[in-house]
Amino acid sequence: MGTTGGIKVFCGNANPQLAGEICRQLSCDMGKAYAERFSDGEFNFQIDENVRGGDVFIVQPTCPPTDANLMELLVMIDAFRRSSAERITAVIPYYGYGRSDKKDRPRVPISAKLVANLITIAGTHRLLTMDLHAAQIQGFFDIPVDHLYAAPVFIGYYQEHPLPNLTVVAPDTGGAERARAYAKRLDAELALCDKRREKANVAEVMNVVGDVRGRSCLIVDDMCDTGGSLTKVARALKDAGAERIHACFTHPVFSGKAVELLRESDIEKIIVTNTLPLRDHACELEKIVVLSIAPLLAKAIKSIHEETSVSSLFV
Repeated sequence: MGTTGGIKVFCGNANPQLAGEICRQLSCDMGKAYAERFSDGEFNFQIDENVRGGDVFIVQPTCPPTDANLMELLVMIDAFRRSSAERITAVIPYYGYGRSDKKDRPRVPISAKLVANLITIAGTHRLLTMDLHAAQIQGFFDIPVDHLYAAPVFIGYYQEHPLPNLTVVAPDTGGAERARAYAKRLDAELALCDKRREKANVAEVMNVVGDVRGRSCLIVDDMCDTGGSLTKVARALKDAGAERIHACFTHPVFSGKAVELLRESDIEKIIVTNTLPLRDHACELEKIVVLSIAPLLAKAIKSIHEETSVSSLFV
């Protein structure tokens, strides 16, 4: 589906800093809109420029407060649909409810599918997202999905700041494929942790598979929520003889006591991206380095607008 109008980038209240960076990369102005809340908390949105026939990109990660940011996204999509935008692309760097992607217990919802339905029915023509918790979520949408990875950003960082005797570590068996890709690009060894999760947000590391003694370890994952899993993996690596421990993950959710746990952990440095804004207390953690994914998203937006291939970014 092509468009005759120009690129128009808008954002809600979830991550306006990222939207601003994307606009600077694209050399365009942020779309003019009024995005506030009524005194009772309801979202109040109005577009302050003509978008008829335009190629609209709405930058809105559905990060905490997830429900509020999701509702903002849906309201904005509806406004652009009713304003005759020719194409509406939801740019959701962090996809909330992504962990509820299957029925792994009796009588539970598949919330990731429900959210996909809501976004589609609201009037979205296309989705641009990054490092979904489960790749199968792409199939929950009946519209085109461009699923980017932050791996090139992280790999570029560690190519410029190499670690000696590097071993890339998957924090669980589900992350083995991601860790293998990092290890190949960084010419590193591979290890993984056998982890048993008894209930949500509670994990216990059982065993480290691979030799990490005397080596620099890089734990790679898609997100960090409470920090429990990550810090236990780091402790297991330290007990197994690892000399240095770094961690990198795309989405720094940092809920609960995550920042306190990470501050006291064995992890020397934590590399994250700006898919969602860091919480205030996380900004005080000196071991955190934030890399921008704005250039990557801007390239994808430009390619979508010009109807050229986005596949070169899927690495």
